[in-house]
Amino acid sequence: MSKKLFALLFLLLIISTRPALAQKAEEAKPEQIEASKLDEKAEILALYLSKKNSPLEYHAQDFIDAAKTYDLDWKLVAAISGVESTFGKFIPGGYNGWGWGVYGTQAIYFSSWKEGIFTVSKGLKENYINKGLTDPYLMNKIYASSPFWGAKVTYFMQDLEKFASQFENDGKDLSTIHYSPNIAAVSASPVLR
Repeated sequence: MSKKLFALLFLLLIISTRPALAQKAEEAKPEQIEASKLDEKAEILALYLSKKNSPLEYHAQDFIDAAKTYDLDWKLVAAISGVESTFGKFIPGGYNGWGWGVYGTQAIYFSSWKEGIFTVSKGLKENYINKGLTDPYLMNKIYASSPFWGAKVTYFMQDLEKFASQFENDGKDLSTIHYSPNIAAVSASPVLR
């Protein structure tokens, strides 16, 4: 009798928890992400960053959105990442590919590339552009101790502009260009200035 009672209780337990298990399985489903078409400049930037084997290539639209939000040249923040971290490949940690707030062993860490892109863009607008420091050469004295920083940032901005002009001059339709994303390992090496 006790075996039958135990089996019946066990069966009732399974039946009563089944809806809860189904609900938990439903809750555990991954969040759906909607794909949207990249802005043309974001497509160009993604291709450029892909050629640099940069983990930032997946955030090209974030660069463009931040540039629009803070009224910056769309190439500036990406170019700074080229100088400060080889386009996000060598960072002190915390998604900081811009050397933002890095002084010796002190560093500011971001929770994501997107947060870093928007924080740096906002900081450039408020602390540099709005104060008349409108190009990398003028920003140089405050942003970096290296006297060559402004020239290096300008080089990457011009290189990116030259890369973008290939699509205009050649009449290439970006929608027909397919690039294979690279997966780049991010090093925890310190940023050198």
